[in-house]
Order: sequence, then structure tokens, then C-alpha cells
Amino acid sequence: MRAGITGLALLGALASGCGIRSTSVPVDAGAAPSRVGCVLPGSRETADEDDGGNLPVRVYLACGSRVSPVERRVALPDGDDSERLPVARGLLDALRAQPDSEEEAAGFKTAVPGDLKVSGPREGDPPATLRLSRPLKDLPSFALAQIVCTYADTAAAGTDRSVILGGRATDGGAEEPVRSFACDTALRTHPEAAATAGTPL
Repeated sequence: MRAGITGLALLGALASGCGIRSTSVPVDAGAAPSRVGCVLPGSRETADEDDGGNLPVRVYLACGSRVSPVERRVALPDGDDSERLPVARGLLDALRAQPDSEEEAAGFKTAVPGDLKVSGPREGDPPATLRLSRPLKDLPSFALAQIVCTYADTAAAGTDRSVILGGRATDGGAEEPVRSFACDTALRTHPEAAATAGTPL
């Protein structure tokens, strides 16, 4: 009997030593963490009646730890190779725009800088090259992933759906070498790796 009492006393001491305290007061741990689904309502309207003929396109936005597509209507030319730069500029305009209320509520954001611009190839670049107004290494990795994946299924990409990008020259330096990017699963789900992705050309 004494051994049993001693054992109970020992357990009580251990519980006390571990910081366990009994309380009759309810503990408010706060609200449960909310989760965003990165999914827009199925009834979402992507155009007004007077949309001016804008085309529905998939634009990739940052959501959580990945980039995911949303549909927007964007003013674009027909989209053959001769229109690569106008298509790229129209899509970049859409990427720079802040998410609307429904996109924001679903957790979508854009990391693309509002002053970013795109131009055509420099001398010696592959014909499908698009040059951004910042060095690629200075862009947020999520922004680079957004641009690559938005361009990949459009006339802004090459014939194999690769996206050839370069940045402007750094202060007085040589032009930044161009790289070929693919919007693959790795880039969509781990956009933080975009800065080191791509194949030098």
C-alpha cells in the first residue's frame, strides 16, 4: 500500500515539474487558422458586356507557396509570331495589375513589380527572346515564375512553349545572358527556385 502511495506522489511531482497545471478557467487559444483555397467561385464573371473583344487568358498569380492560374480577359492581338511582343506586353500589364476582390479573397497576389516592362530581342539574341527591364536576378522569384507560366501557352513563347527571357544590362555592364524556361510542375509548385531555373542559351 505504501508503495502505491509513493508511486502516486512521484507521478504528481513529475507532472508538476513538467509545468502541467490544472485550471478551471477556459483557455482561449484564438481562432483556428484560416486557409485560402486558391480557387475562385465557379460563377465568376471574367468580362463585362462591353469588354471590347478582350480575350480570355490564363494569368498565373502567386497563391500560398505556388503559382496558380486565374482567367482574365486581356486585350491581345491574334497571336502569331509577329505579335509576340504585343502579346507579351498585354500579358505583363495583366500580371502587374493587383488582384480583384474575388482573387484577393481566394488568396491570390502578384509579385510582379508595377514598373516592369518588356521589350524584344537584342542583337545576337534568339528571335523569340523577350527582354525584361530588370536583370532576372533582381526579380522576385515568384514574379519570374508568374511571367514564365503566363507566357508559356501563348504567342509570347517559342514553338516548343519555352519562354526565352533576359534582363537589361546592369549599370554599364554587358547584356544579361538569356535563358530558356519551361512552366513545369517544379516551377509552379516551387516558384522560389525560379531564380536558378532555366537553361542558358
